[in-house]
Amino acid sequence: MGRGPPSDTDSRRTDSIDEEESSPTVASRLASAARVLLTLGLLCGLVISAIAVGPTLIDDFGDFGEFDDLPAPSEDPPPAGERDPDVTDPDDPNETSYETEVETVSSETVEDFVHAKVNDRRAEHDLEALEWDGTIASVSRAHSEDMDDRDYFAHTNPDGEDPYDRFEDVSDYCRSYGENLAMNWLERPVQEPNESTTVEYQTAEGIAEALVVQWMNSPDHRDAILEEGQSQSWDRAGVGVYLSEDGEVYASQNFCTEW
Repeated sequence: MGRGPPSDTDSRRTDSIDEEESSPTVASRLASAARVLLTLGLLCGLVISAIAVGPTLIDDFGDFGEFDDLPAPSEDPPPAGERDPDVTDPDDPNETSYETEVETVSSETVEDFVHAKVNDRRAEHDLEALEWDGTIASVSRAHSEDMDDRDYFAHTNPDGEDPYDRFEDVSDYCRSYGENLAMNWLERPVQEPNESTTVEYQTAEGIAEALVVQWMNSPDHRDAILEEGQSQSWDRAGVGVYLSEDGEVYASQNFCTEW
C-alpha cells in the first residue's frame, strides 16, 4: 500500500524520518495490518493475496520541523449516488466526522471523493465508471466501523465472518464480489512507504487521495480497481468509510459483478 508524492491538498514536511523511531505499538499494529484483495467467484472460491505495508504513524515529531501552510478546504465532491437504499446493513454506523484545523471531515464526503477518484483511475485505462451502490456501501461501512470498534484490520472479523458472509447481503444481484481495505490517519503525522516526506492529512479530499494512491500503488489492489488479471468485469461498487474519535480512517471498497 505504498504511495507516490503527497497530494497538493495535504500538509507535508520534507524531513527524512527513520521508521525505527515510530511507536513500537503502532509498528506492531501496522505489521499485522495486511492489505488484502479477496474476490468471490461464481462458485464462491476465494483468491487471496496479501501485502503487509502501510503508513507509519509518527508519534514523536517534535524534532522534525514544521509543516507547510495548511491546505485549502475541500471543494464539494461529485455526489457518488443513493444514500438511502432500501436494504442497509443493520450495523451501518451511518455518517461519522472528524474536526481538523481546516474543516470538518465527513465520512460521506470522503466516500464521494474515493468513489470519484477510483472512477478517474479507471477512465485513464479506458474502463467504464462503476455505478454507486448504496447497499454495498452500507455493508462496507459496517465492516470499517467494526474494524475500529474491535481493534483489528482484516477481511475476516474476530467472529470468523469473512467477505463471503458480507457478500450474502447482496448475492441476489451480485454474482462475484471483491474487497479492498485501507487505513490511514487524519491530523496525525504519517510517513508513507518508500517516501522520505511526512504528511498530515487535514481534508476530506486529501485523505481520499491518500487512500486511493495506497490502493493504486499496491499491485493486487490496483488489479482489482482496473480489472487486471481477472475474468470478470465490475459493474458497481460501494465505499464505506469510518472516522474514529482519534482520527483513524478505515476504508472498505467493495466491487460487484451483476448477474
